Amino acid sequence: MPFYQKIAVDAKTNIFIWKISESFQDLFSAVSLKDISLERLENMKSESHQRGFLAVRMLLQYAGYTDFDLYYDEFGKPNLKDGTNISISHSYGFSVIILSDKNCGIDLELRRDLIKKIARKFSDEAFVYQCDADSSDYISKLTVIWGVKEAVFKVRNEVGISFKDHIFVLPFEMDQEKTTAVLDFNQIKIDFIVYFTEIENYTLVWLWEKEL
Repeated sequence: MPFYQKIAVDAKTNIFIWKISESFQDLFSAVSLKDISLERLENMKSESHQRGFLAVRMLLQYAGYTDFDLYYDEFGKPNLKDGTNISISHSYGFSVIILSDKNCGIDLELRRDLIKKIARKFSDEAFVYQCDADSSDYISKLTVIWGVKEAVFKVRNEVGISFKDHIFVLPFEMDQEKTTAVLDFNQIKIDFIVYFTEIENYTLVWLWEKEL
């Protein structure tokens, strides 16, 4: 069982990480799925996506839940029946979930050179770090920025939010493993407390709204 890591963020917030090494069949035989999840799984064209989906269900079981405790609202946001907040992400070789009493978001991204080519499409913040463009830190920072924007959108997944125009990440250094983000949308500004870390060649970001 390749359960990889649990991160105890605080007394009521935990992150669970699964490193996906099993075959599709091994994962499929180890979980119980409700009919709607089975249909969703069957419609996935990529086996990598299928294995990520099943690994999330393995994490649910590890944390004391099952697929039958999980449902999605009309906006596609995951929820647990007992009211615990959940956010989900998976990327190639890993799946992650965060469980919390706070409305939280999580994102996992594989660090790749490709992000340098698309940075200006999702981030004006890329210019802040342009002097580091030839360093590995530049890719790491851009990946954090992308992950933050994905995670903010998971918390406030409203139609019309633009990663570039509405979500902003304050300057940070990689060794800080913490920053702040702002969602400025529909005349409302929301601050987020952001944490990040690197796991192998992946970047993990989690966040929640800052209390006033």
